[in-house]
Amino acid sequence: MRGNKLSLNHKRSFLGIAFITPWLLGFVFLFATPLIQSIKFSFSKLTVDPSGFSLNWVGWSNFNNALFIDASFNRVLTESVRDMVLNVPMILFFSLFSATLLNQKFRGRILARAIFFLPVILASNAISAAEASGLINLVGDATAVNELGQSGSQYNVMSMVMILSDIGLPLSFVDYIVDAILRIYEIITSSGVQILIFLAALQSVPGAMYEVAKIEGATAYESFWKITFPLVSPLILTNVIYTIIDSFSGSTVTRMIFTTAFTTQNFGLSAAMSWIYTLIISLILIIVGYGLSKRVHYN
Repeated sequence: MRGNKLSLNHKRSFLGIAFITPWLLGFVFLFATPLIQSIKFSFSKLTVDPSGFSLNWVGWSNFNNALFIDASFNRVLTESVRDMVLNVPMILFFSLFSATLLNQKFRGRILARAIFFLPVILASNAISAAEASGLINLVGDATAVNELGQSGSQYNVMSMVMILSDIGLPLSFVDYIVDAILRIYEIITSSGVQILIFLAALQSVPGAMYEVAKIEGATAYESFWKITFPLVSPLILTNVIYTIIDSFSGSTVTRMIFTTAFTTQNFGLSAAMSWIYTLIISLILIIVGYGLSKRVHYN
């Protein structure tokens, strides 16, 4: 700092502080207290009484029950992690492919973008509230469409498997592709935000780079892998993190934790399950974030 003038680094620091201030205030006043209470609940047995509730310290008993005594928690947790590992590559590939198509110039491009983002709107809280009140029935309609698509696809599954196997692809990869095709509705529903992020990244790539590559004789395939992919790689990392969190937020484990707390009234066990779940998600995010950040191309 020279005189009364702020350096560029100081200006950026103040701008960063101002940017995170709303989140920081929300965390301190809305999230910090329930977070601390959940830690207390996980090490205690909560008993509801006329005056409110009381806590009896039980140490690591709730964690032991969740990991070694509960019959279904480990199985459901493992299935959720497995589904995440399978779903994230599908969603990212479909999102990047769709964003690349939507970034082209054609008639009705705005309408096409709105259609691809429609699943995010349908999954909003306003739509969920309207459905809960009986005004609409999107779940039934979506399930019917999904079942209809799967029943129609079953006739072509064997021929698809044979074609992919004849190409020389491993059988495990063929099963993965077929499973992705059969679950295309679920993948589309989970890809709205990712498509929007990739579309913003693609629009930030300078057009002059493609013109130079075309003059040099580069093909569209080479331009994608040498220009587009490296420049959108920071947003690939963002979408991977977002997709992992999104896949866990609505998983079977989340519903199991909710049921344990508010149906069986075992708040201590539910809190222990939620912290085990949180730690596993955090560990996965750290590993994935560290691994991908090494391969991200920053401008």
